Amino acid sequence: MNLYRFEVTTRVFVTIVVVAAESDELAFDLVEIELEKYFLKKPDVVDISLYEKRRIRGSGAGFVLHEQETIIKS
Repeated sequence: MNLYRFEVTTRVFVTIVVVAAESDELAFDLVEIELEKYFLKKPDVVDISLYEKRRIRGSGAGFVLHEQETIIKS
C-alpha cells in the first residue's frame, strides 16, 4: 500500500489531495472520488499531478504540508 499526495489544479485554485491506495491507477481514481465528496459541486479540474508517493510500512507513513508549496508557478 502507498500513500499518495496529489496537486489538483482548477481555474480558480490549487489544492492538495492525499489518498492511500494499492496502485497508481486506483490512487488517481480515489482523487476524483474525494473531490466529489468534499465539494458540493465538483470543481472543473484542469490537472491532477502526482506530487509525492510513499510506501506505507509497519506502523504507517505521512506527509508534512508546510504552508502552500506547489509545483505550478503562479
